[in-house]
Amino acid sequence: MIHNPIIKGCNPDPSILRVGEDYYIATSTFEWNPGLALYHSRDLQHWELTNYALNEPTQLNLIGLNTAMGIWAPCLTYCDKRKKFYLVYSFVYNIQGQHFDLDNYIIESDSIAGPWSAPTYINSTGFDPSLFHEDEKQWIVNLVWENREAYEHPGYITLQEWDMNSKCLIGKPKIISRGGTDRGCMEAPHLYKRGNYYYLMTAEGGTGYGHSVVISRSKNINGPYESDPKGVVITSQPNDFNERGIDDCYKFHQYNPDAELQKAGHGCLVETHAGELFIVHLCARPFLPELRCMLGREVAIQKCHETQDGWIRMITGDNLARVTTESPSFEKFPKNKITTINRFFDSVKLPIEFQTYRIPATGEWLSFEKGKGLGLKGQGSLFSTRDKSLIARRVQSFNFEASTSMFFSPENIHQSAGLVVYYSAINFYYLRVYDSESMEGKTLGIMLSNLGNKKEIKESRIKLPENTSVTLRVTIDHKDLQFWYSLDKKEWFKIGSILDATILSDEYGGQKFTGTYVGIFCQDLYTKHKIAYFENFAYQDF
Repeated sequence: MIHNPIIKGCNPDPSILRVGEDYYIATSTFEWNPGLALYHSRDLQHWELTNYALNEPTQLNLIGLNTAMGIWAPCLTYCDKRKKFYLVYSFVYNIQGQHFDLDNYIIESDSIAGPWSAPTYINSTGFDPSLFHEDEKQWIVNLVWENREAYEHPGYITLQEWDMNSKCLIGKPKIISRGGTDRGCMEAPHLYKRGNYYYLMTAEGGTGYGHSVVISRSKNINGPYESDPKGVVITSQPNDFNERGIDDCYKFHQYNPDAELQKAGHGCLVETHAGELFIVHLCARPFLPELRCMLGREVAIQKCHETQDGWIRMITGDNLARVTTESPSFEKFPKNKITTINRFFDSVKLPIEFQTYRIPATGEWLSFEKGKGLGLKGQGSLFSTRDKSLIARRVQSFNFEASTSMFFSPENIHQSAGLVVYYSAINFYYLRVYDSESMEGKTLGIMLSNLGNKKEIKESRIKLPENTSVTLRVTIDHKDLQFWYSLDKKEWFKIGSILDATILSDEYGGQKFTGTYVGIFCQDLYTKHKIAYFENFAYQDF
């Protein structure tokens, strides 16, 4: 059996592709750099992060974006005639006023490992574009966002031919769907051809607790598309509902206590080399009763089949997403389970699991000095939407610890460095070394932000020896977050009381779409020259 999620932590909007006997998944990365995470598997069960498609500074400029903007909803395809991989995605700049300022792009590569081309502009009509290959033609399937008042949001799905040679759209878009159900909030279109039918897969019901995978079909690519008479294919909320025109993506009222996985939707179909059908989809695992998803939206998979009358449905006979599903019939390729990753920094090249926040991992803000480790030159604060020296990795378990050994000698009250557990520029916990006048020197203390409201936990501050390193640790046990420190890497001391990890969640305070990261950070709002050196970074799931 396959156990879900197959890819844990913040990895929403999965797009799956098979080339030969190799399987690939691309996921959204939002404001984290590099962009578009790419995973590889040989058996649909064991997945490895192999690279990112947008890994050149010229491909990606995320500076100034708010949380959850940036790179959305990739569609990964392969054209056998051209022997090329393609990625279509949205770059979202702003969603204020329900207007959705964005651009859609396409990149290509001869290899999944890259290098990937410079982005080519497609259009700006709506998010979640996908690419469909048929014979010598290619088509862009697009959500068109409806920004007029009194019209149903998000809008409708269009089809338009794409010219691979001239790299532009041809003709006018054709509306092919206004929804396969009445759940509303339609998005994430994908088009497939099987036998005599074109299958249009959409996500409907919002990206929260009413989310679902919906399939419609037609014998003509331009439609009309008929909906599956049994309704949604995969969901966490199997009860039908009509919420067209209701602009609520969370839909807390659609929470189903009987569902093992929540928010199941935004699917993508793959046929294995053995002829079996699977759909990958996003899912979430919330804390109860708050319904807060600290790990963000993750990747799950369900085995499906084609019925005698040509519909694609789950092999269980119903539509409720499950924690386990049947494995494919071919050989398994298990990887050694790694519960501890201890990275001793030995160059400025970051290990693949690390990403930077908005700015690329290049330039003088990163350095390496033998005997000291990775140097982060301080820039903006954790609240900044521009340049900040933050390196982090996804949290992938409800029970984990992370630690780092750091040398930092602050000279000014505007300088700090340390260990951060981060959801957004307004929600984070920060165990920092800084200069305190009241403590008369180098001090260790906790700062946090709760929806942009900064708080310093002054009663638990520790005076540190000058010119010495300190090892910082954070442990999370479900809802409980605890910071620790050590001066000799052997004896550990708690600092501060237990904190609430659930505020680092999609649903807390109207935040959206990402998930919790843990990493290292340095700030210098004095002269932007002070460097913190990090010897290592250890991460362990329990």
